[in-house]
Parts: sequence; structure tokens; C-alpha cells
Amino acid sequence: MDTKVLYVTAIAIAAVSGGYYYYSGKGKKLEADSARSMNYSAENIHLTQTDEQGKLYIRAQVDRLEQDLQQKTSKLDNLQASVYKDGKVDATFLAKVANGYNDNEKVVLKQKVEATKLLDSGKMVFYTDELTAFPKTREIQTDKQVIVESPQAQFVSQGLKANLNDGQYEFFNIRGKYEP
Repeated sequence: MDTKVLYVTAIAIAAVSGGYYYYSGKGKKLEADSARSMNYSAENIHLTQTDEQGKLYIRAQVDRLEQDLQQKTSKLDNLQASVYKDGKVDATFLAKVANGYNDNEKVVLKQKVEATKLLDSGKMVFYTDELTAFPKTREIQTDKQVIVESPQAQFVSQGLKANLNDGQYEFFNIRGKYEP
């Protein structure tokens, strides 16, 4: 057999197998790309999270979670969360719907939102339709109407900005009663 025919046959076999390998690999790559953009969901979730020192930071319960890993967003139904400080419950949050953005750096609570801050003299409860929380900085804010109930006061505010770390609260257009 002539070596020229042998070389041509080898090149033809290499071209066919190389083409098959190239195109079959590209198909697998497309499958992997589409799998990466999948949304995940789960039901009846119980979450316990600790901080960098290993202390309890948050406990939450959610009826349903939908998460988009590519967009780094999440949607939670019927959120019940407790935030801890020095091993004790410091604040609680309830909402029918919560949307998390950028791996939950920002969480928007919606529909029958109730946020409670535990104080030495009792508790301060905020009722609103929408509340934006920043878990890492422990700040909350809204431009919606907020009903505030505390041991000393009951009032309505058209908006709120609060830092749960140092207890600084800013209310807007307040109407209500205060009893020192």
C-alpha cells in the first residue's frame, strides 16, 4: 500500500473524528450554559446563619424560595425572620413576600410587613406595605406609610430610615401621640 494513500486515509479519519469531537463538545457546552442559568426553588425552608465569630446571626422560616443564580436574586413567600445580637433576638421581620437582590445584600419586604425592634423598655413595632432592609449594615428604610407602636408612642409616619445597630430612627411627616 502506498504511503500517500495511508496519509490521506489517516487525515480523513482525523478530520471526521475531530469534527465529531468538536461539535459534540460544543453541544455539551450549550447544555452546561443552559444549566447554569436555571432557577432553583424549594419549599418549607428553615435557615440558621452565624456571623464571622460563629455567633447566631439570623433564623428564618420561609414557605417557598425561588432563586436565580445568574441574576443573584431570590423571591421568598411568607418570610418570618429573627435577627440576633449578642445571642439574643434583637429584631423580627414578617412579610408575605420578600425579594432579595445581589445575594441578599438588599431585601425588599412587601405585603403586610411587620418589623419589630426589641428595646430595653419593650418593643417598637413598624407596620407597612413595603420595607427595604440591608442585612449586612442592619439598616431599614421605606417611603411608604408606616404605623409605629412603642411603649411611649403610637403614630403614623410617611417614611422611615433606621439603623438597628445604634437605634437611630428618622421619621417623616409624623401624626400621632407621644407619652414620655
